[in-house]
Order: sequence, then C-alpha cells, then structure tokens
Amino acid sequence: MLSIYLFYHSRLYSEAILYSYYVFMGFYGYHLWGRKSLDSSSLLIVVNELKWFYHFIFISVCSMLALSLAWFFENYSDADKPFVDAFTTVFSFLATYLEAIKVLSAWLYWIVLNGVTIWLYFSKGLDIYATLSILYFVMSFVGYINWKKTIV
Repeated sequence: MLSIYLFYHSRLYSEAILYSYYVFMGFYGYHLWGRKSLDSSSLLIVVNELKWFYHFIFISVCSMLALSLAWFFENYSDADKPFVDAFTTVFSFLATYLEAIKVLSAWLYWIVLNGVTIWLYFSKGLDIYATLSILYFVMSFVGYINWKKTIV
C-alpha cells in the first residue's frame, strides 16, 4: 500500500496501478504454484517456453495498450514520464503473468523492464526503489539461468 501511495504522489500513475496488480498476482501465483498434479507427486506447473510468434503478439498488443495508456495519462492527468511509465507497467503485467505460469522468457522481459525502471526511479528521486530495481535486475539474470536449467 505504501508503494501505491508513493507512486501516486510521484505522479507515476501507471506504476501505482501496477503495484495494485502485484498484490493480486502474488495470491494467484501462490495458489497456482502450490497445486499438485493428479498423482500428487509433482507440481502441476513446470517451466516451459512459448514460440516466438506468441511473443510477437504479446509485444504488439502490449505496445498498443501502453501507447493508449500513455496517451490517456499525458492528456488527462499531470503524469510525469507517462510513456516510460505506461510501457514498464503494461509489460510488467505481461511479465508477471508469464512468470506466474512459469514461462522462461518472463525473465527476459524482467531484465529489460528492471533495467528501464532503474532509470525511471532514479529520475524521479525514488532512490530506494531504483536500488531495489538494481537488485531485481541482477535477480532476473539469476532467475533466467536457474529456470533454463529446469525447462521441460
């Protein structure tokens, strides 16, 4: 809740929306990852990968959504950096969902997103969040490497 408040007052409205989404997805991921297969000996969800065509569709749709969101905030609010904010938010929605269903390339999205948010947060004087994004940036590489070892 503190993050949502902070981003709202920093005029990063898309980030405030994103952090609300994270709360929901945390519960969703916890429920999804804890499910067992019918024989109860293994988890139902394993790391997998999607074909490039799906990523092309995801990137196209997310780009259109991000442009729409940025346009809205640029024209109907006092948002600061609405385009970067919208793109990091919309693509974080996607990356979070892909991570919840254990798609390996979610980590590639996170690498890019965390790299961009480092700059975004530093530019807004949100040094603690920028530092946290640096940690997330490094952890994204670790997550990718670890998941790649287990891909089915």
